[in-house]
Amino acid sequence: MVTTGGTIEKAYSENTGSVANLSSKIERYLKLLRLPDSQVHVVPLLNKDSLEMTDPDRELILATVKRLLAGEAPIVVTHGTDTMVQTGLFLKQSLPDVKVPIALTGAMAPLGFEGSDGLQNLTESLLAVRLLAPGLYVVMHNQVFDVDRVRKDQSLGRFVSTDHTQSLGSLK
Repeated sequence: MVTTGGTIEKAYSENTGSVANLSSKIERYLKLLRLPDSQVHVVPLLNKDSLEMTDPDRELILATVKRLLAGEAPIVVTHGTDTMVQTGLFLKQSLPDVKVPIALTGAMAPLGFEGSDGLQNLTESLLAVRLLAPGLYVVMHNQVFDVDRVRKDQSLGRFVSTDHTQSLGSLK
């Protein structure tokens, strides 16, 4: 798992009175989950709001993912939702023959905040990469989307398909 910051990892700062990316907290939340038969290796890479993500940051994410692909294990990348698709498309273009599933996930509200979707999305991503075919995906809110057929709908506060068909993982 590669962590890059985003809302999922934001915390309240008493000094500034705002929420900010202060330090990675994914490992603390992974310890709350029952993950039998799973080994999750966390690589805390960045701790940025995705609106501050730069091309060199995406290159760093790509280099890290390439290094992890040598282990032939599925990968989850936590990322801010505002530019998650942009990073996912960059990874897909740069990794045309990926042999494992790679899921990008995040949250609309920080882990630990009341009503946060972060733990749900994190848990669902860990399961999704165990079940999906190789490729690049966005996993959010009980749905799985191909990274090149999804967008964030600001007005709905969620991700939606751009091809006007159901997401890969919707329940009926």
